Amino acid sequence: MNRRLLLVFALCAPAAGLAMPVAPRAFCAKYPTAPACTGVQLACSYCHSSPPGRNTFGAVIEAQLLPGTPRPLTEAVFEAALPNALAAVESNDSDGDGVTNLVEIQRGTLPAEKKSYPNDIPCAGGTNPRYDVCKYDTRYVYKKVLLDFCGAQPTWEQLETFLAAADKPAAIDAALDGCLQSEFWRGKNGQLWEIAHKKIRPVGSLKRGEDQVPGTIFPIFDYYADYAMFTYTQLDNRDAREVLTAKYLVQRTAGARTTYAQVQNIFQENCPTNRRAGLLTTNWNLGYNVMFTALPRNAASQAYRSFLGLDIAKQEGLYPISSEPRDFDGKGVQQDLCKQCHQTLDPLSYPWKNYNGLTGDFQEWGSYLPNRITRFFAGEAPNIGMIPESGYILGQPVSDLVQWARVAADSDPFAINTVMDYWKLTMGGPPTPEQNAEFVKLWRDFKGPLNYGVDNMLHALVKTEAYGAP
Repeated sequence: MNRRLLLVFALCAPAAGLAMPVAPRAFCAKYPTAPACTGVQLACSYCHSSPPGRNTFGAVIEAQLLPGTPRPLTEAVFEAALPNALAAVESNDSDGDGVTNLVEIQRGTLPAEKKSYPNDIPCAGGTNPRYDVCKYDTRYVYKKVLLDFCGAQPTWEQLETFLAAADKPAAIDAALDGCLQSEFWRGKNGQLWEIAHKKIRPVGSLKRGEDQVPGTIFPIFDYYADYAMFTYTQLDNRDAREVLTAKYLVQRTAGARTTYAQVQNIFQENCPTNRRAGLLTTNWNLGYNVMFTALPRNAASQAYRSFLGLDIAKQEGLYPISSEPRDFDGKGVQQDLCKQCHQTLDPLSYPWKNYNGLTGDFQEWGSYLPNRITRFFAGEAPNIGMIPESGYILGQPVSDLVQWARVAADSDPFAINTVMDYWKLTMGGPPTPEQNAEFVKLWRDFKGPLNYGVDNMLHALVKTEAYGAP
């Protein structure tokens, strides 16, 4: 079961064969407590295989949606009619898995996917010689904490000391605190670096500096600085949002215990302090994701996917702006099959317009250049110089990339995606429907009483039944 099954579900119905932007709103108004409506915007895959094609659930809804009424429906007519169409198919079993559509909606599984269904098989319970099966078991948790966060099984002496402890939850907390200081967790190529991989996307053939591949033809930047920044923001209960909002850089110092420290300047980091936005504005991220493009759609979509868990290519996180796309760079994105994504993607990308990739002089790579578009791309399209720096993210207007990063960092999708990273690392995969309530509480607490501290969140995670029941 994948992450979208629990948190990024979709319902987008056809308007002239395309996805209807008001569908998620109408769906969640009818099913406000459904897991699909918790924390993030819905994607279109709940009803569409690939728009305009419908999956089995979308097809039965379409059959009940004002049959006989001429198409395309207006958004207002569609939104008013959708609740009745949904109600008409609640008792159906669209995917033939033996579970009705309504139960799947309520339980957080996919009504169009036969392999996705609630698992109501009761646990056998009882005990075995070592663990209290199906219940939170402190011995199991202690061993799992040492494996997950220290990378080693407890010694016989450690286990005996733990079993003799009067306050086992406190002993587990102490073990976790110790592991969070270990090289396995925080050092070079440790677990935090493992989480950072998909956000930084290292390419060894382009790396400069430490561990540079001999004979590298085009070494661009040293992305170990990005790993240092990511790790620093995740350690010692710092505000994890600074991965997107930091005005500082981070220096890593190797040794018996790896340390990380804030600095203002690192060789080759060219973005001015007042324009920095954490990992979004490092030389590596800008060089690799902006490169030679005028409108940095790839940089915007990669950040959206990496830090908010929303993949526009999968129809996730679509917040269409009605006046978009304006196609300033002449890429033909106003065509119907392009427009439904670019109404979100293009205004998401505008705040990146002045952040330079690999154009101009070496000293300008990864910098902020107010005249970047007119200087390097003036001849690409008639209106290219009109690209604004203001844009939108998650439906909210922003004036520049610094504000873009602030809105992203404060959002539910950021909290969900951050907690999901650690959940997957320690649990081996995303939450099952039966675990979803604990997961939702965890990311909501991460935003609230846990104060965006990863250490705080991990202490809460290891106390969940999902983590601690063998």
